[in-house]
Amino acid sequence: MNLRADFPLLANDPGLHYLDSAATSQKPKVVLEAIRDFYETSNANPHRGAYALSVRATERYHQSRFRIARFLGVKDSDCLIFTRGTTEALNLVVASWGRANISRGDEIVITALDHHANFVPWQQLALEKHAKLRVCELTADGRLDLDCLRGLLTPKTKVVAFNHVSNALGTINPVDEIVRLVRSNTYAITVCDGAQSAPHFPVSFDSLGVDFYAFSGHKMLGPMGLGGLIGKRELLEKMPPYQTGGDMIEFVGDERTTWNVLPYKFEAGTPNAADAVGLAAAVDYLDRIGMDRVLEHERSLMSTAQRRLESIDGLEIYGPLPSARSGVLSFTMSDVHPHDLATILDGEGVCIRAGHHCAQPLMRRLKVVATARASFYVYNDERDIDALVSGIMKAREIFGYVPT
Repeated sequence: MNLRADFPLLANDPGLHYLDSAATSQKPKVVLEAIRDFYETSNANPHRGAYALSVRATERYHQSRFRIARFLGVKDSDCLIFTRGTTEALNLVVASWGRANISRGDEIVITALDHHANFVPWQQLALEKHAKLRVCELTADGRLDLDCLRGLLTPKTKVVAFNHVSNALGTINPVDEIVRLVRSNTYAITVCDGAQSAPHFPVSFDSLGVDFYAFSGHKMLGPMGLGGLIGKRELLEKMPPYQTGGDMIEFVGDERTTWNVLPYKFEAGTPNAADAVGLAAAVDYLDRIGMDRVLEHERSLMSTAQRRLESIDGLEIYGPLPSARSGVLSFTMSDVHPHDLATILDGEGVCIRAGHHCAQPLMRRLKVVATARASFYVYNDERDIDALVSGIMKAREIFGYVPT
């Protein structure tokens, strides 16, 4: 797979080795062109004008929702709520469903693998409602401990929240097994953080079995500032609005207001129509590649990268085998802080992430304060791995690493 030329930022900088796609992906030319085309040919406020330009903007916005829903396996596209991204989508569930349904003594289950966006909102809700927050622990190789999860589920469990793929380790969680455990032991809802799954392999919400699924467009070749929440209609219909304002109302009286239908009930204000058009172009691009090929390509790079990094003395890799991971490789190096390593690699044109990756509960369990993280996507190839390994070896020399 040789797609680098499709990405202007990468094509214009041959010496750049971008290995931080888990944070945000680069954008192909077709996405940039789609956004520009919207502003040059269709820019008007959707839903608010009787004139032809506004009608055209509205139609392109609606078509984009339908296209993105189809990509994510959602037959009822009105159940795809546009948000700024995964974080806002998860906060929407907590603020709307959570505040209306969680009471004193209820139990909320999250996991030690979760990003802060699917950890902290539930933690704060538990504090606010005097509910109990319970954390599912991990196996030694960085996977969810399903026996631990089974032991946490009780008749008091109201929510089980987890990620589809860990942003820090790349661990792919067995969603079907998790849902089966929850359904057989509780009446709890399931909330899935899909920020790291939607970009990397086929996802079908209608087949996953979860009640809510959140995703971010900027991690799947789309623009920043747009993502979504997919929910089951029967739950979304009963939930109160997350924000109030324009376009999400049906009728405003002096004392009472009634709400618009789905999805508009949860989309107050002027919609991000141009970026919706851009994300629709991104999923078109991914579909042309084929999501099975995307995963196959990443797995191949992961296997190569892991094999080469494992041969470096003093380097420790975290997480399961490449066959159980998406395109994320987290590691530490003896006597070299991840931030120092990232700085040296940056001098060699290699972009990696260093830090706790918004997963401090996980870092505590790994007994580290931070890791270095290389993450792969469709535009990467073995030359990026070569540059990564070369940069790590240079860091060893700079810090005078002595084998033990």
